[in-house]
Amino acid sequence: MNSIVVFLGEYFAYILIAGVLVFWWQSRKTHPKFLWEAIAAAVLSRGIVTEAIRFLWERPRPFVENNITPLIEHSASASFPSGHAAFFFALGTVLYFYNKKAGVLFLLGAAVLSAARVFAFLHWPSDIVGGAIIGIASAILVAQLPKRFFK
Repeated sequence: MNSIVVFLGEYFAYILIAGVLVFWWQSRKTHPKFLWEAIAAAVLSRGIVTEAIRFLWERPRPFVENNITPLIEHSASASFPSGHAAFFFALGTVLYFYNKKAGVLFLLGAAVLSAARVFAFLHWPSDIVGGAIIGIASAILVAQLPKRFFK
């Protein structure tokens, strides 16, 4: 069981990224803005919002708080919000705007990856919920703001 948690929490991310790149490659002519929106949403959610919150509030990770060894090696940095959840839910939401079926599958994958990181003692469930909200909100902002701004 631990091997499955480690695979899903650490390596499944590469499969999800590959899926996004395959979608982009196949649809680059019909959806030229997809990749830029995905990158912008990921940077906003993971690189800006998540880091700003972690700078202001350093919540200890479960393995630190409970003095246990995590299943996936990780530094004792702040846990809230989950950067993985923010990043992958942002990508999944942008993908959903372009392809509903692929987006739903990707968002399910993001949820599985995020849950595995809880089972690996890297995050609290609320870290995942916070990261997911940030990711989804960032994707909506990136996708909708230019439409409203440049009408």
